[in-house]
Amino acid sequence: MKAKRATTIRWFCRAGLLALAGTLAGCVSVKQMAVNKLGDALAGGGTTFASDDDPELIAAAVPFSLKLMESLLAESPRHAGLLLASTRGFTQYAFAFVSERADEIEATDYAGAEHARARAKRLYLRARDYGLRGLAVAHRDFRAALAADPRGAVRVATTRDVALLYWTAAAWGSAVSLGKDDAALVGELPQVEALIDRALELDEAFEQGAIHSFLITYELSRQGVAGDPFARAQAHYLRAVQLADGRLAGPFVTYAESVCIERQDVDAFDAALRRALAIDADAHPEYRLANLVMQQRARWLQGRRGELFLLAETNS
Repeated sequence: MKAKRATTIRWFCRAGLLALAGTLAGCVSVKQMAVNKLGDALAGGGTTFASDDDPELIAAAVPFSLKLMESLLAESPRHAGLLLASTRGFTQYAFAFVSERADEIEATDYAGAEHARARAKRLYLRARDYGLRGLAVAHRDFRAALAADPRGAVRVATTRDVALLYWTAAAWGSAVSLGKDDAALVGELPQVEALIDRALELDEAFEQGAIHSFLITYELSRQGVAGDPFARAQAHYLRAVQLADGRLAGPFVTYAESVCIERQDVDAFDAALRRALAIDADAHPEYRLANLVMQQRARWLQGRRGELFLLAETNS
């Protein structure tokens, strides 16, 4: 009887442990489901921010959203939507509210500007790393393959990868532009080129010409390509404006700040900035925040016209 009773007790204990394990597994499953649901919501969001009319409010709010996404990624590290949202979010935040700000305060606070640029570089690299992780979810060992053979590695990417290709390249290229004294980082430019060129090949109309807007500036520094870099940049500018149907200030500001200043073409500079500022941000709510940020940049550039162009006073 004692042996039978002991066996029964062991059976109940084992059954209890199995039940407990099942309950815990269920809790983990429910938690993971909740994390993924919230992750899906965050990854698919952004409309509220994009249509806001107060850039300063968004500048204060975005860090919380970014840290929330990072917290969720700690629980669900292969959530493709969160990885894309983090790549995009950190890139946009670094550009609009850190890097641009550094340029604007440099004349009065050089140390502060340098600190902001260093911070922006770190944020861009964080965004890049999330992007590479996202690409590796669909394409195993993508980062190692990209480093070994950039052009070959990106051939596995499809139209579903275009957003990650673009935002990863944008973050990486921006980091390089702020780290030109970092030889190792500059040496990674072939990987940036492979990503953005593959994105262009797969979907040139992505986000109303965003890839073309990126290439307006990039073509001026692209190495090993025959032909006139200004002509290539001009072609991307015209295509970006066309794809956006003139509703985005970004292509005009980018063209003015990169091509026009480099060529010392003050008339084209003035014309591009006028077009950027003529856009009614409220007429296109889905682009309101982006247009307000870029129009602020346009006004800042106008204020520096005399410094940027040797012949500005003669032509004014």
